[in-house]
Amino acid sequence: KAAFINFISDEEWKSIEPVSSWFGPSSFLMSSMSALFKLSMWIRHGHGYLTENLGMPVWGSYAVFGLATLFLGMILGLVSAAPGA
Repeated sequence: KAAFINFISDEEWKSIEPVSSWFGPSSFLMSSMSALFKLSMWIRHGHGYLTENLGMPVWGSYAVFGLATLFLGMILGLVSAAPGA
């Protein structure tokens, strides 16, 4: 607490370089990281639902998410490779 008070009262904060716009809270990079974190939390909750509520074995849950990843990749690949897209 004392170090923080000294930091403010001695104006040491003036010597610190501002955060780059790449790492600012509203930057594209940080927004993307936030979206990936939210996706991982959604997957974690989905895994918990499948294993705890539905009684699916852990390997079954992994298989479901693995197959979903493969099918989503195939669909995105087909859409991006479509003529005129």
